[in-house]
Amino acid sequence: MKTARFVGVVAAVTLLASACGSSSKSSGGTALKSIGTGEKALNLIVWAGYAEDGSTDKTYDWVHPFETQTGCIVKSKIAATSDEMFQLMSAGGYDGVSASGDSSVRLIDAKLVAPVNTSLIKNYADISSFLKDQHYNSSGGVNYGIPHGWGANYLMWRTDVVTTAPDSWSVVFDKNSPYKGKVTAYDAPIYIADAALYLKSAQPALGIDDPYSLNQKQFDAAVALLKDQHTIIGEYWNDYTKTQSAFEQGSTVLGTTWQVIKNLATANGAPLETVIPKEGATGWSDTWMISSKAAHPNCMYMWMDYITSPAVQAQVAYYFGEAPANPKACDEIAKQYKDTTHCDVFKAKDEAFAKSIAFWATPRKECLNGKGSDCVPFVDWIKAWTEIKG
Repeated sequence: MKTARFVGVVAAVTLLASACGSSSKSSGGTALKSIGTGEKALNLIVWAGYAEDGSTDKTYDWVHPFETQTGCIVKSKIAATSDEMFQLMSAGGYDGVSASGDSSVRLIDAKLVAPVNTSLIKNYADISSFLKDQHYNSSGGVNYGIPHGWGANYLMWRTDVVTTAPDSWSVVFDKNSPYKGKVTAYDAPIYIADAALYLKSAQPALGIDDPYSLNQKQFDAAVALLKDQHTIIGEYWNDYTKTQSAFEQGSTVLGTTWQVIKNLATANGAPLETVIPKEGATGWSDTWMISSKAAHPNCMYMWMDYITSPAVQAQVAYYFGEAPANPKACDEIAKQYKDTTHCDVFKAKDEAFAKSIAFWATPRKECLNGKGSDCVPFVDWIKAWTEIKG
């Protein structure tokens, strides 16, 4: 059973407000100049499936080999949401986090993470170039993390119900949809970007350039579209096992999904297809980030290098169900698991595909696309999402 993250919404608006509205381009702490002796401990905040020690499945254990190799004893805290990750990092006591794009910029702006000296990560050179120096893992020309794994948010449908294959996100925004009550959407404020991405093509007069850099008019249009969509939604999802079950049972027939959900549901006999619609799609790219107050920085750097090595990337990507950041992991997946299709299915080496994906990034008042300082910050996305869902 492969594992994926559960990214939801926590009502922590007051805690998030200062970071979400910031236009800061620096963080506390400085990048390590060299890796010294390990401090014999490492405290991580992770998505489920990112730091397996054999306790879930004894055949998947990359934590104990790391401990043996480095002497750094790992303690990991599984976070259920991006907001929980932000809160835990705010509370302190952790050395690093596997942040998604809807929390990474918040962490940078709140000065909770430090710049990363990528020259100290020997495996960094092998990581796919299209994942490096992006606005969800760097800021002001400074790198704040090491790419880990990634995936797209697909449109999926049951072929026995939706008999005409859709090629546009319009099918999930149609107020008169024949599938009313059986449409699903992702349950997080960052989903507002999906509406903005659709409107970029559907309403070009709005002038949307980047779905994470929205002025008030553009933002209001996306929110209005999602409020209309709410009338046809059967359920929102952030637990992939539940939406997998819903698609298998037929209570959901159309909506946003991840590749791993399609793979698992199809393996169980559900007649499903997926597509990247003509408007494009959003997606997620996770980043290992080091706390600006890390008590064990040497161990964290050792972990970032270890977790991005081909052999370990193969284990994580195969278990979790994602594209590895290090494409050398593809040969390792074929060797370790006798699976020569994984990287093709997840398009791990497809640069054109990756560049077509609008990866999650935390909106700032200072627009992420560099085109002004009048963008709606993420704290307002959180408030709007509450209103959308009613």
